[in-house]
Amino acid sequence: MPDERKLHLNAFLMSVGHHEASWRLPESDPYAGWDVKHYQELARIAERGKLDSLFLADSPVQQGDPGRRPTGKLEPTVLLTALAGVTSRIGLIATASTSYNEPYNLARRLSSLDHVSDGRAGWNIVTTAGADAARNFGLDDVPLHRERYERADEFLDVSTKLWDSWADDAILADKAAGVHADATKVRAINHRGRFFRVDGPLNVPRSPQGWPLLVQAGSSEDGKGFAAKWAEAVFTAQQTLADAQAFYRDLKQRAATLGRDPDGIKILPGIVPVIGDTLDEAREQEAELERLISPEYARAQLAERFHLTPADLPLDEPLPDDLPTEDQIEGAKSRFTLIVDLARRENLTVRQLIGRLGGGRGHRTFAGTPEQVADTIEEWADNGAADGFNIMPAVLPSGLVAFVDKVVPILQERGRFRTEYEGATLRSHYDLELIKQ
Repeated sequence: MPDERKLHLNAFLMSVGHHEASWRLPESDPYAGWDVKHYQELARIAERGKLDSLFLADSPVQQGDPGRRPTGKLEPTVLLTALAGVTSRIGLIATASTSYNEPYNLARRLSSLDHVSDGRAGWNIVTTAGADAARNFGLDDVPLHRERYERADEFLDVSTKLWDSWADDAILADKAAGVHADATKVRAINHRGRFFRVDGPLNVPRSPQGWPLLVQAGSSEDGKGFAAKWAEAVFTAQQTLADAQAFYRDLKQRAATLGRDPDGIKILPGIVPVIGDTLDEAREQEAELERLISPEYARAQLAERFHLTPADLPLDEPLPDDLPTEDQIEGAKSRFTLIVDLARRENLTVRQLIGRLGGGRGHRTFAGTPEQVADTIEEWADNGAADGFNIMPAVLPSGLVAFVDKVVPILQERGRFRTEYEGATLRSHYDLELIKQ
């Protein structure tokens, strides 16, 4: 029997859309990436659709060529604070790196966001690949992949201790007795580890959720091990149903092996839906975006990922046979493998591969009618591949409007998605308990 539990849907918001060329469309505002009003409108649209959450990616480095496309972005926890003020129910998930933050400062920012939003904060935990980011923090090169995840593990250990340094009932607010809090319930953590020395306690009282929702997006072996231990939701890039099923089984089993309830970790593959009232209309939208891609710029980006020069990647030939192996890549290992597998499996030329990656950087793209988009979402959910989806509109705001106004009602009519929010916190949206002491 298919599993017909209700789905979890997250809106992944990125400037004017996930497609590489979305900013070149007549409808797009090339200044939107740092315009808070743009993101506030997107947040309202997503909340109108009753989506579980919205999510902002981030990296502590200039990404891409600013001469070719908009690359500036606002710091996520700051931006989400502004979005909290114009929404009331949708969850707010910020990306933050464990490699280029310190636990105390970040735990404080996330706890503050949880207070400001009345319990709607989430943290997408990343370790940050790339030497360019490392050089912004006094390092010559990116730390080794395994070391980054070892640091991340200790970072989470410290952060959760800090969030737990205030007991749920620490604050008494007894004006008559002149006692604000029970000082015995505000505790130092005195952490001494390989990467961090932190006394604590946190200088923010315990937040509405206890901890923010913990999200993770790495799909390498180290990433999956980390997710199985810590993550409560996982954003993943999967191109085929079979690959998604294998990832889903693997991660759920890893969680169970560690003594966790597999249902306590929600898996949301990314999908870039291009929605038209007819299939031909959707395909024409997709084709228009592909025509606006700059192939030379995209080839340079692909070459950098493969540690090659652009000349090594002739546009109308397949990928070369002598690419580096995943073991030779220190950053974004799982995305490297996904891209190579896609090119080999479908026998794509470099030009065709660039077109496929332009929509979602390795996430699955799907052009179709609202019914077809709803069908493919249900197919994956009903066949052990997903607990929900990370919705990545190719163009914003129009792609999010189309999904909310045309796809969500179909899923609601089929009994697969909420028609109203039932809880007030992000954890409640994901069917998870508040963290209590």
